Amino acid sequence: MQFTDIGIDLGTASILVYIRGKGVVLKEPSVVAFDRDTNKIKAIGEDARLMLGRTPGNIVAVRPLRQGVISDYTVTEKMMKYFIQKAIGRRTLRKPRIAVCVPSGVTEVEKKAVEDATYQAGARDVSIIEEPIAAAIGAGIDISKPCGNMIVDIGGGTSDIAVISLGGTVVSASIKVAGDDFDEAIVRYMRKKHNLLIGERTAEDIKIKIGSAFQRPEPDYMDVRGRNLVTGLPKTVTVSSEETEEALKDITSQIVEAIHTVLEKTPPELAADIADRGIVLTGGGSLLRGLEDLISSKTGINTMTAEEPMTAVAIGTGRYVEFLAGYRDE
Repeated sequence: MQFTDIGIDLGTASILVYIRGKGVVLKEPSVVAFDRDTNKIKAIGEDARLMLGRTPGNIVAVRPLRQGVISDYTVTEKMMKYFIQKAIGRRTLRKPRIAVCVPSGVTEVEKKAVEDATYQAGARDVSIIEEPIAAAIGAGIDISKPCGNMIVDIGGGTSDIAVISLGGTVVSASIKVAGDDFDEAIVRYMRKKHNLLIGERTAEDIKIKIGSAFQRPEPDYMDVRGRNLVTGLPKTVTVSSEETEEALKDITSQIVEAIHTVLEKTPPELAADIADRGIVLTGGGSLLRGLEDLISSKTGINTMTAEEPMTAVAIGTGRYVEFLAGYRDE
């Protein structure tokens, strides 16, 4: 029964499950659709995401996690149970050991809620690990050495910035500004600039296809469909990547500001290490084009994105379980 160690990246936008010896076995959006009348869950994960903004009155598609924190406890618990069973199958007799990852700024109460939900979902043992440490392990950084590494994890609901040395966090900041805010900024911009009302999913498409945080040599264009606020009829508008840069400026500058603050609080020896080694970006939000260039130009420090930014936290959480398992077995 060696497949009983599980790492879960409990994200605002998606949930990833890592199983020891198998890698990341499941990646699904953290969305649940349930029927208001009967309180029965209709769909979980990708099936539920397709329903966002497209449901009849009695069915609601919700994200039970907001800004990295459980906002709907019972739904989160059911969702975790579903994902754990889907990942390991029902054949295991022993309950798994599970490590769950939470943003670095969460309170003890919020940690306890995650722990309880995980036990309820069928864990034998639960370890809670902070996001930046998991992201660093997943990005392939050896965190046990006495040398400073700066990691910026931009998820769906929170961005975690931390300086890590000797397996622990030296300075960290967690801001509730991340991928979802990019989407909202695009929705607001389209409404203000083009009088066009678009949904969350369309905004996400724009962000993924042409979203940019830094001036590009060649602008990209995309046709966007939505509802014209003046006539109330469907309308198509062409949007350029330069416009997305303008739309996202507020949000990206908040992330840069937070990185700046953490650097200011970093002890000089570690700051020297970071200047030498650079800043590592992880998380889905780090896939926004031009973000590396923006951070490099504002801080003067070389910035790179981890190889698998989306799965780094899940892999790191899983490896942390292995690291603990090795620790205990000796």
